[in-house]
Amino acid sequence: MSQRRFLCNGNGRWPIKQVTKSNFTDSLNEITAHISNSDFVALSLQTTGSHSSTWHRILPFDTSETAYLKAKYAAQKFQILQLAVCPFSVRASNKLTAHPFNFHLFQRDELNIGTPCYSFSCQPSYLSSMAREDFDFNLCIYDGISYLSRAQESAAKHQILNPVSTAYVAQSHSSRSVADNVFVERIKSRIAHWISACKRAHMKDDDALVNSLRKLILGGDEYGSRPSFKIDVCSERQVQLVFEMVKSRYENVVPLIISAKGGGAQSVRVVLTSSKEDRDLLEKDLKSMEEEQSKRIRGFREVVDLISTSQKPVVVHNSLNDFTFIHSKFVSPLPPTMDEFKSSLHTVFRDIRDINDLVKEVGPLNKYSNLPAALSYLKRNFFASVEIEMPQKASAEEHKNHGHNAVRISELFAKLCVILKPTPETQHHNLENPLLKPYSNAFNLGSTEQTDDISIWTQNPKQISIYNLVFLWGFRSNTSAGKLKAMLRKSHDVLSEDDVFDVRLVDKNCAVVVFWKNGLSEWFLEAIGYGDGLRELAAEGLMAAGYDAYIKVCKSEILGADLAASFAEFDRASRDHVEESEVCWNSELMINFDDL
Repeated sequence: MSQRRFLCNGNGRWPIKQVTKSNFTDSLNEITAHISNSDFVALSLQTTGSHSSTWHRILPFDTSETAYLKAKYAAQKFQILQLAVCPFSVRASNKLTAHPFNFHLFQRDELNIGTPCYSFSCQPSYLSSMAREDFDFNLCIYDGISYLSRAQESAAKHQILNPVSTAYVAQSHSSRSVADNVFVERIKSRIAHWISACKRAHMKDDDALVNSLRKLILGGDEYGSRPSFKIDVCSERQVQLVFEMVKSRYENVVPLIISAKGGGAQSVRVVLTSSKEDRDLLEKDLKSMEEEQSKRIRGFREVVDLISTSQKPVVVHNSLNDFTFIHSKFVSPLPPTMDEFKSSLHTVFRDIRDINDLVKEVGPLNKYSNLPAALSYLKRNFFASVEIEMPQKASAEEHKNHGHNAVRISELFAKLCVILKPTPETQHHNLENPLLKPYSNAFNLGSTEQTDDISIWTQNPKQISIYNLVFLWGFRSNTSAGKLKAMLRKSHDVLSEDDVFDVRLVDKNCAVVVFWKNGLSEWFLEAIGYGDGLRELAAEGLMAAGYDAYIKVCKSEILGADLAASFAEFDRASRDHVEESEVCWNSELMINFDDL
């Protein structure tokens, strides 16, 4: 098929292959080849929300730890409805070859095992935006691709009645007890007698009634067209003993584990084959059945595993937000700290590129937070022509505006590479390239774990310690930052000096105060806490907390509608916990029901 050049304009649409449960299997074969042949993979998510209020967003004064805690909270609360995957390559001629797929997702309990048991929130503004783009919610719910995370799959496999598992991980070898030897000898005798009876029955031409009676007496059955025999077991140790004995003694007998519904092994089925070739054929069929069942369990996660296995660099627009969602839904529950998250994520995705990190190198472009605006800025101010080619065709339905951000990420990445001159066609396995390495796994954030300094305002690069910040609430509604600053300056001589502090509103009920001189934040918190010098402000209900309290609120996941309410709720919960821990047990007050 000849390649065609596509441009996206006001009325145009890129041919994005829309993938649902109906065409997932065929699409999986296509994307496997494209991922293998491409240099990069761009990802873009469409979720049911990302933040419920203004302060839930990642703000300039957030450290990497608090930013992660906010992203973690959102990923646990909201759901992914679409995930666009675009394998792409960029050649020296500035030609971008892309193969975009947009997967419609909806997690459900297709295996009827009670996994996953989940709920999620929806943010109205997100759903409204999706509706304006003709998002088909019925298609998503009824034909969306389900999935299980790696952790959920591991748990689910213990609950599925799976009669085809031939795998058994032997435990550490230990000497057999008398009970073990008695069990093995009893099972060995039963299997030998059963095999002998099966061979005699094969040589005789008995009628159906005789064969049925023989099976009833011997306890035998059939597995497909082969004779089989079920052995009840009481422990994993007995499973191990049966497997060891059968595999060492009987060449043409294949043992299978029959799992119990609550986990573990319910019994062991042994199947008699007619020859070594027949045994190999049976084991091949069993392996194929296991793989098909595993694919059904994994669902869309099969695509995530393909990307992970390929080790191709993954390009995204907001790495922290996107990968907290991806980790939560497809890997395992999110760990408590940023360091643990990055370590866990690195085992799945070796190389992540956030185009926000590349954007910083272009100067004024860092103020353009959305992809179309950033692409428009580059077009006006830089000569970075990139020709987009998409070999795949798409129907009229697949030209809808679903999954286009993955192509935009690919295009923006290619343009930035042209401007910044790191060679984009560097092979995916050459991760030590000095031009691309600084942009790998950077997780675009205002601060790092190695320092307590942060950038307070978005457009101001000035760094300041987090311990110079104080959060203030309890002031009257609709009070502006300017009025609040004026009120603070009048409250005390220390605050009346110029350039001592600055004020910004976090939301309508909470503000952050930045003290430019060290030590003033501690003085302010003590003064307002005890009313010394700031008695008038305290009397009006003004309350304050340091950055440590802000970190504790984020860790506690008490993320209320506004930050002031969250501080108050956290303070109340802390006091209740202290009061509960101070309750003393008095045995004299215990009621003895025997005395009644």
